[in-house]
Amino acid sequence: MTLNQVAVIGAGLMGTTIALDFALAGYAVRITDANAQSLKNSEATARVHAELLQTHGALPESVGTVLARIERCPALAAAVHGADLVVEAVPENLDLKRALFRQIDAHADPGAILASNTSSFVPSLLADATGRPERFLVAHYWNPAHLIPLVELVPSAQTDPEVVEALRALYTRMGKQPVVVRREKLGFIGNRLQFALLREAMALVEEGVATPDDVDTVVRASFGRRLPATGIFHTADLGGLDVLLAICRTLFPDLAANAEPGPSMPALVEDDRLGVKTHAGWFRYGPGEADELRRTLSEELIRRAREDRSGSGL
Repeated sequence: MTLNQVAVIGAGLMGTTIALDFALAGYAVRITDANAQSLKNSEATARVHAELLQTHGALPESVGTVLARIERCPALAAAVHGADLVVEAVPENLDLKRALFRQIDAHADPGAILASNTSSFVPSLLADATGRPERFLVAHYWNPAHLIPLVELVPSAQTDPEVVEALRALYTRMGKQPVVVRREKLGFIGNRLQFALLREAMALVEEGVATPDDVDTVVRASFGRRLPATGIFHTADLGGLDVLLAICRTLFPDLAANAEPGPSMPALVEDDRLGVKTHAGWFRYGPGEADELRRTLSEELIRRAREDRSGSGL
């Protein structure tokens, strides 16, 4: 795939870091948003992230050089014109996304690949809003997009396999770790695993087995240390499948299987305890504590990104 121009639709945190990810890889990017203030704010957001990379020695170029590759376009038609790849990153509203892809399809070049960063909708729900379902797929990034290497590529039954392979090769060249989801499945791979763990964690708290802090400590101090090195199935092989099979037969019948969230999370949301953005969620955050949590996460992700680049010879 020859990639000369990328367009990103949506200038929130995900759209901004997706644009930054392409700029870090050397590509010219246009970003647009229907909200003029969001588009303006994206420049400052990209700068903060780029400067943080520079501070930690993970930016081989100057901040100005990288940011100069990102052009802000108020008009969608101008943003997508001439783009080889268009990535949509607007809020998770199906009607909004379908209407947006009809506009993108009308203005994008015939050969352009169209991708959605949705984490909720299977691609077939969006592909038929375009006149080119064979050139449409989901490219699901993880936040922050420029630091998390995974991109889940999810084709529909109509997606041309050559389009999937072109994007897989592109992201590999960029230093990402793309995974092709072999058939449509709600939540794809990562979110299904993540939310299965969250369901069990909430059940343990609601049953009085542990506090949220206990759960986080157990994860960080045990299997959370192994998973980055060996994943799930290699870890299982290391443990011995005969041993794990016996545990599965004992434990599986007792695991949480509720189809609706238990009472804890709805109660927190009702109480406006939405997480760090309201200074309270499962935990309460005093002055500076939320910023410290974000900083800790960013520094760990930057450290791992630097190690990935070093290991790949970049």
